[in-house]
Amino acid sequence: MPRQLRVEYPWSSLGWYLAAPAHRPGWLRVDRLLGEHGIAEDTPAGREEFERHLEQRRRAESDEQEWKPLRRGWFLGSEEFKAKLLERMEGQLGEHHSGQLRHESAAAKGERIILAELKRLQWTEADLERHPKTHPQKLAMAARLRRETTLTVREIANRLRMGSWKSLNNKLYLAGRTPPSPSRHERAKK
Repeated sequence: MPRQLRVEYPWSSLGWYLAAPAHRPGWLRVDRLLGEHGIAEDTPAGREEFERHLEQRRRAESDEQEWKPLRRGWFLGSEEFKAKLLERMEGQLGEHHSGQLRHESAAAKGERIILAELKRLQWTEADLERHPKTHPQKLAMAARLRRETTLTVREIANRLRMGSWKSLNNKLYLAGRTPPSPSRHERAKK
């Protein structure tokens, strides 16, 4: 690997193998690995030769298309695997995580909330389309999404099929100032 790549990927142990013995952990044994490459001694020249061997091997075995998925995102795997990762990361992302990852985590959490609410209401996706934009249950879902996620009002309005995000923003503001009135369906149950 060229030295530049080593610096770009600080979690690799390669840097320790290429470092002088005084600058690497005492528990690290480089003799076996160097020996595998036909390098007899742990010297500056031997470590440079080792680095050249690795770079030659990388070039010979490298298929740029194979590595493309790793360079384009934060995970590698199926959408189901991605959803499980996002669920596990919920609430644990910090400033050091990318904006894309934080947004995907919020979107995944929002989707779980929506599915739970649809199940609770015994609604389907079609019901989101069928019910009016100002339906109290849709407003309640939108309010919950605003409270519990970082999704934008625009994203919530689009996902819940509530029309203009500006209109939804006003409704959420007003709903926050006054207690919601029971829906016609809820009044009929009483």
